[in-house]
Amino acid sequence: MHILHTESSSGWGGQEIRILREAEGMRQRGHTFIFAVQSGGKLIAKARAAGFIVYEIPFNKRAALKTLLILLRVIKKHSVDLINTHSSMDAWLGGIAARLAGKKVIRTRHLSTPSRPGLNSRLLYNTLADFVVTTSSSIIPSIQSQSGLSPSLIRCIPTGVDPQAFLINPEEVEVFRLSLGVKQGEILVGTACFVRSWKGILDLLQAALLLKEDKRIKWVVVGGGYVEEYRPKIAELGLSGIITFVGHLENPFAAIRAMDVFTLLSTAHEGISQASLQAAFLERPLITTTVGGLPEVCLDGKTGIVVPPFSPERIAQAVLRMAEAPLLRHCWGKNAKDLVLKKFTFENTLSSMQDVYDQLKK
Repeated sequence: MHILHTESSSGWGGQEIRILREAEGMRQRGHTFIFAVQSGGKLIAKARAAGFIVYEIPFNKRAALKTLLILLRVIKKHSVDLINTHSSMDAWLGGIAARLAGKKVIRTRHLSTPSRPGLNSRLLYNTLADFVVTTSSSIIPSIQSQSGLSPSLIRCIPTGVDPQAFLINPEEVEVFRLSLGVKQGEILVGTACFVRSWKGILDLLQAALLLKEDKRIKWVVVGGGYVEEYRPKIAELGLSGIITFVGHLENPFAAIRAMDVFTLLSTAHEGISQASLQAAFLERPLITTTVGGLPEVCLDGKTGIVVPPFSPERIAQAVLRMAEAPLLRHCWGKNAKDLVLKKFTFENTLSSMQDVYDQLKK
């Protein structure tokens, strides 16, 4: 099939990584992909480097007619069979273009927050979509009730991990811990994410403050984004030497493996997080919130501890419990990897998407 991915987001995070990795994997299964991405979007260079044709398009209301005409030309030029939309504006314009061209539409919903009820949901997830893919099962009931979409036309397909990608030199793990001043016997608690407001970074800092006097516990935040908004708070809270923001790492796996406890404390929007799956595969015990699909990987009492969002005290309690129980950390970490291998591999993701493609071809 010839498939057009549309993306009006300009960032580079889990959503954009999923789109690109999925296209690369499905290309190996014989499909052809074209991208239409918001002008200036970070996905553009990544997708071109991977060998895909990418069109830079202004996905905004003022340029709506122009963009619609461009999409129609792209669909015709590349004999597109199927359009896969991903964000709000491109879902509207990509969906309308598909309907005008008589093509099928997959609407992928990457976030776990409820969509706007009423006519908005009915149009985006029914009239302008033939099938809806979510990255978290928690969002499915609200989409079904708000859109009137048949249950047979919506499916959760999380972004799985590729075991072949996790080639880690143990020396890199040790070097990372040493670079943070983590000594033997000390506990490194951390997260890896695109740093933004709803990733729970403030709650992580507050938990670190509550455990400030416990000298065996160090903290780390791996990831780019709005890091500079949070760095000053380290000094403000007196956490210098206790918590470190290391910024973006092109390959974060050694850093994640270096953590004794992996946290993802999102307060909104989260599907089944790629970072939590990566940490689980690397046998890290988890602490996550109840948001979105996070509890589908962090099984409370089996692979980690689930806490409410905005709860630094509960986070601190969970960290302290794990810090004092190395055998528990080991057991939960092993359970986490077993869960990923059973339910959340990238091969499962590709096979599930192939099923959707096959269903829409009928």
